[in-house]
Amino acid sequence: MDQQENRANKWPTLIATTISYFLTPLALSSVSVALPSMGREFSANALTLSWVATIYLLTSAIFLVPIGKLSDIYGRKKIFIFGNFLFAVSSFLIALSPNAETVILLRALQGIACAMVYGTGLAILTSVYPPDDRGKALGINVAAVYLGLSFGPFIGGVFTQHFGWRSTFFFNVPFGIFIVVYCMRKLKGEWAEARGETFDYAGSFIYSITVLSIVYGFSLLPERSSTIPIAIGLVGVIAFVYWETRVKNPLLDIRLFKTNRAFTLSNMSAFINYGATFAIGFLLSFYLQHIKGFSPQKAGIVMVSQPVVQALLSPAAGRISDRVEPRIVASVGMALTAAGVFLLALLKENTSTVFILTSLVILGCGIAIFSSPNANAIMGSVERRYYGVAASLVSTMRLFGQMFSMGIAMLIFALYIGRAEISPAYYPHLLRSVKAAFVIFGTLCVGGTFASLTRGNIRGA
Repeated sequence: MDQQENRANKWPTLIATTISYFLTPLALSSVSVALPSMGREFSANALTLSWVATIYLLTSAIFLVPIGKLSDIYGRKKIFIFGNFLFAVSSFLIALSPNAETVILLRALQGIACAMVYGTGLAILTSVYPPDDRGKALGINVAAVYLGLSFGPFIGGVFTQHFGWRSTFFFNVPFGIFIVVYCMRKLKGEWAEARGETFDYAGSFIYSITVLSIVYGFSLLPERSSTIPIAIGLVGVIAFVYWETRVKNPLLDIRLFKTNRAFTLSNMSAFINYGATFAIGFLLSFYLQHIKGFSPQKAGIVMVSQPVVQALLSPAAGRISDRVEPRIVASVGMALTAAGVFLLALLKENTSTVFILTSLVILGCGIAIFSSPNANAIMGSVERRYYGVAASLVSTMRLFGQMFSMGIAMLIFALYIGRAEISPAYYPHLLRSVKAAFVIFGTLCVGGTFASLTRGNIRGA
């Protein structure tokens, strides 16, 4: 595609990807406030409800890299449009589900749709925006992702309280249809730089089994039965790396991690940041509604302070990273994130709403200042021919981090609460589990700050 077509596609691409990158994470985070109502209707325990969120992340992570590669071969726009269509259809069907098992099954399908969107949108955006203007566009996109992730509890709370939990899924349908129609009319041309390459089916199979085994095994902790799938997953990692270094057209070019320190540590920093922050909404929702006695709507209003800050700062942070070394900006953001998480670890039964809001504002500042520059660092550390791989890994690290975050939350719930339904008798256990999770997440952020600082400069690369 020539430069003139890319210029014509700048605004349509930004609009389409921004809406999609808001909508798909919204479908994940809005569920957190709806889970207690869903649990009461279906008589589901906390661990079952955790899978409503986790299965979405799991299927997204399994399919993201293979779909990203398929889009490089057959066309990113095609898969991006179909992903939004599948997302709308699955949302509609979830809203009609008769039981928790059906919800979980359809959430798996919705996760595949999410992978189609994540695996293509950022690559298209990066292709049409030049390097000196890319940070701003990435900042807007990152703001949309975090708005979806963090604004979801507010939307979920309002809709759940007034219209029931099913309305949170009906909400997605018209937006998904709009994106499909808009892209078909406005996006011109196609992006398929790897057209003609063969698809690595063996690598995709090994990758999928590896991700499934590790995540499933982690969900079984602390049971002894968890060791078998985790061991299979670790063997799968070795087998995947071995295969990818020898196949002609690999699913994932391992050489990027071996030879590009900035790329490797930027991806690691992204994993840590999402791993330390995603489950906060899930845990805080239970804390606010059970221990503080807030209504779903009031809980959502409290948690909306974080996305407001992120929406305001992310585009500006992206612009700054076009001029200032992204390593420095992102590291400051990670340090602020750690501070916000450690403040939440101080929660008690009588903690004031002002303290909670202050902690969330600090957390929102840190996430916003980290994310846009870090995404810019990842995309700026590779050559143009690797944009598809890099964009796919940005989303992969996000989803792996989110999955890891929920895994920690599920593990702590299993240790402190078990499979019992959350009742007043278990509130002290719930509070201890929430505080323990925040201590772990804060410690991860401290490690992530050092990883971010030592990645090396992108400007001088």
